[in-house]
Amino acid sequence: MNRQWIYAVRPDGPVGVDNFEYRETDIPEPSEGQALARLCYLSFEPAMRTWLEDFITYMPPVPLGTPMLAPGVSQVVASNTPALKEGDLVSGMMSWQDYQVVGEQARVVPPGTPIPVMLGPLGGTGLTAYIGLFDIGRARPTDTVLTSGAAGATGSVAAQIARVKGCRSVGIAGGTEKCRWLLEEARLDGAIDYKNEDVDARLRELCPDGVDVYFDNVGGDMLETVMNHMAQGGRIASCGAISTYNQGMRRPGPSNMFQIIEKRLTIQGFVMFDHMDRVPDAIEDLGRWVAEEEIAFQTDIQEGFENIPTTFLRLFSGANQGKQLLKVREPE
Repeated sequence: MNRQWIYAVRPDGPVGVDNFEYRETDIPEPSEGQALARLCYLSFEPAMRTWLEDFITYMPPVPLGTPMLAPGVSQVVASNTPALKEGDLVSGMMSWQDYQVVGEQARVVPPGTPIPVMLGPLGGTGLTAYIGLFDIGRARPTDTVLTSGAAGATGSVAAQIARVKGCRSVGIAGGTEKCRWLLEEARLDGAIDYKNEDVDARLRELCPDGVDVYFDNVGGDMLETVMNHMAQGGRIASCGAISTYNQGMRRPGPSNMFQIIEKRLTIQGFVMFDHMDRVPDAIEDLGRWVAEEEIAFQTDIQEGFENIPTTFLRLFSGANQGKQLLKVREPE
């Protein structure tokens, strides 16, 4: 039996459990050059909300009536290719089902690498942080770098890379506990609690000379506020816009767009898939920084196949503490 969570109903506004449907079906058969893998862990990203829309973003929308997609780690249980051996752990784009067919291009998890590390700082979130900070934000030592969603999976890595590279790193997060983690564990230079503090006033206090690089995971009103505090020639790396994902219709942009002209700002959106040539360098640097304990990371691990949809929804209420994962089973 192959358990599945199907994308059943397109959301009109906030996504909910009712947008997905549980089904059971036969286990698929791998063809020549393929392998059958059994799901172990799923990873959840805010951008997955955009995959449910009826238009193409940086990837085609998930078709209705098919298993929902998500990054994850699975274990090979049968193989018709020498590239993948039975027992190998493979990471990459998986789906919300117990069994799936994977191709020879599947990324084998290096032996001894913990799955939360593979799906966190060494996975898509870590690579996105690295590319956004260096290739898009062009962060330099002594720059003031501001990160929104700084206690999240991608933001926390971006903010800490900035610290490692000699930047002054300030993070924005929601709640006292998350901001405490940013200061004590991630060792940032400053933290702003947007739920309990005046962000505009705190930016004047913590970034008196302006923000050189803004790593934006939030968009919306937060982007408008930060634009008023950008330094001359500042760079904004637009990674995500979680504050607008559940609103159905697209919101208008910031009302202070003249700041782009006045301050000669650069705003660039990006996705990690456009920079795959940078992956080897990123993996080498990130692996070293994790081993040297320069990058702290949190994982929020829920359990149980039946809890997949509710775990996805945790991202949009801020319930997750760090990288949101779900364990279906441990590898054998």
